Amino acid sequence: MNDAPTATPPSRLARLLYGGILAYMAVDGFLNNDKRVEIAREKGVPAPEVLVPLATAKLLVANLGIVLWKYPRASAVALIVFFLGTTPTIHDFWTMEGQERQANKINFCKNVALLGGALLLFEAASKRSE
Repeated sequence: MNDAPTATPPSRLARLLYGGILAYMAVDGFLNNDKRVEIAREKGVPAPEVLVPLATAKLLVANLGIVLWKYPRASAVALIVFFLGTTPTIHDFWTMEGQERQANKINFCKNVALLGGALLLFEAASKRSE
């Protein structure tokens, strides 16, 4: 992937707003690592004590790449992979009932929207300025 600064970045404000949410998610992930590892273990994720912090670190690093517009295509792809992997695995609301179902449905939808944003960022990073 050629991530030379020939692509015109989306507005700084848009990247900061999107990045702010991702930064919050990453920091919250690190602060609540034990809880997230246990959730991943319950969902059948292999080696969750390793994969959960690695996924959280990927989220944080990819976020920085988007905010700073450094290696934006690689950063967007990392976010896309993160959301495609975690969203249906962790927020499988269709297997739940009651409040747990509602909370996970909201988080599933939020992640799908963030996935859409990552796809738009990938597209923007892939365009060449003329």
